[in-house]
Amino acid sequence: MRFIPFSRDVFLRLFEIYNAAIWPAQIVAYALCAIALLLALRPARASGRIIAFLLAAAWIWNGVAYQMLHFATINWAAWPFGFFFVVEGLLLFAAGMKRAPLAFRFAGDAAGWTGLALNAYAMVAYPVIGLLDGEPLHRLALVGVAPCPTTLFTFGMLLLAEQRVPMHLLVLPVLWSLIAGAAGWLIHIPQDLALPVAALLTVVLLARRGQVSRA
Repeated sequence: MRFIPFSRDVFLRLFEIYNAAIWPAQIVAYALCAIALLLALRPARASGRIIAFLLAAAWIWNGVAYQMLHFATINWAAWPFGFFFVVEGLLLFAAGMKRAPLAFRFAGDAAGWTGLALNAYAMVAYPVIGLLDGEPLHRLALVGVAPCPTTLFTFGMLLLAEQRVPMHLLVLPVLWSLIAGAAGWLIHIPQDLALPVAALLTVVLLARRGQVSRA
């Protein structure tokens, strides 16, 4: 605990304040994540750009609204964390702006099914685990507006990518997974323990399909 400048109760109390401050952004975020997933399951014209832009918006929101404006009140490291989240959002936005943007489609292979499982975990299992652990809904971290479930959802979407995923899109989510996974262990946030596993699975499965590129 000495490596973390806040307790579990302080951390969850922060989410209570944050959730109250941004309501009803949580509903909008869930709807947008559902749209992104549906666009990957039933691709349409420009769906790849839309998915990339939605992921970018989620990362930038988390960097500014959560990390810099709220998490910074209990953790000095939130400012650099927020900066890196904004950088990841800009990288995802740039990936959507390319002439040949990322395309997403469920392929029915190991990577595809793992991607769907991670999306389901981020959207459904993540908050359910929190509820089963005794936390009320207003104290939960939710996909799209909280860093950890958003990272898990991003891994899930990248596993649904049709072509190669640039390595730079993976670096910051993987680093955050290691940091948040360790913090989750220390202050007992059990749903966050899936983050390092998700990061490893994503990198390994994309690499096995030859879908990690340097650019």
